[in-house]
Amino acid sequence: MANIKYHILVCGGTGCHSSLSDDILKKFQELIIEKGLQSDVQVIKTGCFGFCEQGPIVKMMPDNTFYTQVKPEDCSEILEEHIINGRRVKRLLYKSPETEESVGGSAHKGLLKKQIRIALRNCGVINPENIDEYIAKDGYQALGKALTELTPETTIAIMKKSGLRGRGGGGFPTGLKWEITRASEADQKYVVCNADEGDPGAFMDRSVLEGDPHSVLEAMAINGYCTGADKGLIYIRAEYPLAVERLKIAMKQARQYGLLGNDILGTGFNFDIDIRYGAGAFVCGEETALIHSMEGLRGEPTVKPPFPSESGYLGKPTNVNNVETYANIPAIINKGAEWFASIGTERSKGTKVFALAGKINNVGLIEVPMGITLREVIFEIGGGIKNDKKFKAVQTGGPSGGMLTEKDLDTPIDYDNLIAAGSMMGSGGMIVMDEDDCMVAMAKFYLEFTVEESCGKCSPCRIGNKRLFEMLEKITQGSGTMEDLDKLRNLSYVIKDTSLCGLGQSSPNPVLSSLNNFYDEYIEHVTVKKCRAGNCKALMQYIINPDNCIGCTLCARNCPVNAISGERKQAHFIDQDKCIKCGACMEKCKFNAIYII
Repeated sequence: MANIKYHILVCGGTGCHSSLSDDILKKFQELIIEKGLQSDVQVIKTGCFGFCEQGPIVKMMPDNTFYTQVKPEDCSEILEEHIINGRRVKRLLYKSPETEESVGGSAHKGLLKKQIRIALRNCGVINPENIDEYIAKDGYQALGKALTELTPETTIAIMKKSGLRGRGGGGFPTGLKWEITRASEADQKYVVCNADEGDPGAFMDRSVLEGDPHSVLEAMAINGYCTGADKGLIYIRAEYPLAVERLKIAMKQARQYGLLGNDILGTGFNFDIDIRYGAGAFVCGEETALIHSMEGLRGEPTVKPPFPSESGYLGKPTNVNNVETYANIPAIINKGAEWFASIGTERSKGTKVFALAGKINNVGLIEVPMGITLREVIFEIGGGIKNDKKFKAVQTGGPSGGMLTEKDLDTPIDYDNLIAAGSMMGSGGMIVMDEDDCMVAMAKFYLEFTVEESCGKCSPCRIGNKRLFEMLEKITQGSGTMEDLDKLRNLSYVIKDTSLCGLGQSSPNPVLSSLNNFYDEYIEHVTVKKCRAGNCKALMQYIINPDNCIGCTLCARNCPVNAISGERKQAHFIDQDKCIKCGACMEKCKFNAIYII
């Protein structure tokens, strides 16, 4: 294999996988044999490259050419032109969203110029189903170092000095959590990986598990060594079949190599890992609810203290960290606490992985240093807003976060600044909205999700959020009052102050942030009965302009409720009491005679 001249990397993440990347991989393999290129060319399945909007992705090495939206039928041309003739296939090159021009070679690195990949360091680089490739990238070196050169106390001190905070949303110092778990005395301790990623638009943890599962297994073993645990549990939602499959492959390989199980690396340290499946309950992202679910109980949170580090799974000390947190740990052990702490801000060290989604050109996965601004993320890395629309807001932190506006674009992204701006870091979802989005409707969307996902244990969350949703529904239906706006704000604060867990305490954030930043839209919905974005159907009216209408009757013939009347060759009229706002008339009109107010 040392004589291989070209490597073809094919994205095997969920997005590309669902777009036939496996077929692309097989096609390349068939063509390489057919053309007799086995000694020169190797095709490799990798994890997510990050540019999900452009998938399926094929990356050519060593010249770093980046092909996008590749189809199986393109494989022959890529091999013939790129490998044999030495010419790039221009039509498949990444196109700049600003210029729409094709760029080649390493030009796509403009998207990477402000990224620092630590948690994602191996995603899109190695075959996640091959332990040898992980080991070749310093894999399991950190575990070996911890077991043979460092004591548990020294390793914990490195984690504390690094400044790594939990990437699941809470931001609790990782080293301190490990220290508390180690200090808890018990005959049995557990290490848990929280892979229950349920935010709308979030796919960070899933991508790490699909692209670099060994990094999480290695970090969990290091955690077990430090805290005195010999048993690890990965709680992952069953909706992640590809991540589950690759985890199982990685666990089997690690056991075969003596990196999981008994007497790891001949040091006498025993540690093994099992998988536990979640059924898709958002509240089980909260560590005590997650633990109850693993115990076979209802996924409901409990009051803390005691914290899981003192009394968790089966009443034993349990250390819970999320996937991204674990993915950072081997790199910190290998490169040192000072290296990691040199990245980021004073109180938020290192990098953060975000899933960029919504009305943005470069939908995908990014990893940026803490302290980068929202403007840099959205307009430089994200490529700006789709279709040259105007930026309106960005929701960070998923349904527990808040809507940040243009005035917040230069806010450095870290735990404290986002909270001060009325949002939060959360697990890393970042949904971008443009001028066509209604902020009242968006707040209702997030509340609907929260109401559905509430475990129902405490009244403020179970009943309070339902009342918030009903008021938002009333406002978007055109029946809201100014009194409702006051009730929205007051009830939101009551829910934040009295809910049992983080889900309830943060659930009103989308309502409060939208009230604070887009109060004028609420006023319009209540007083003028108008939705400026045209999202709220009950507040829309389809109108026929008599000057443009020629009486062709096409709109009337396509109206499902017979709400349009008029004589042939005469201007028509829409009965607003009958109209269901389906838009069929506007879609069928060939003369631009129908518009919305």
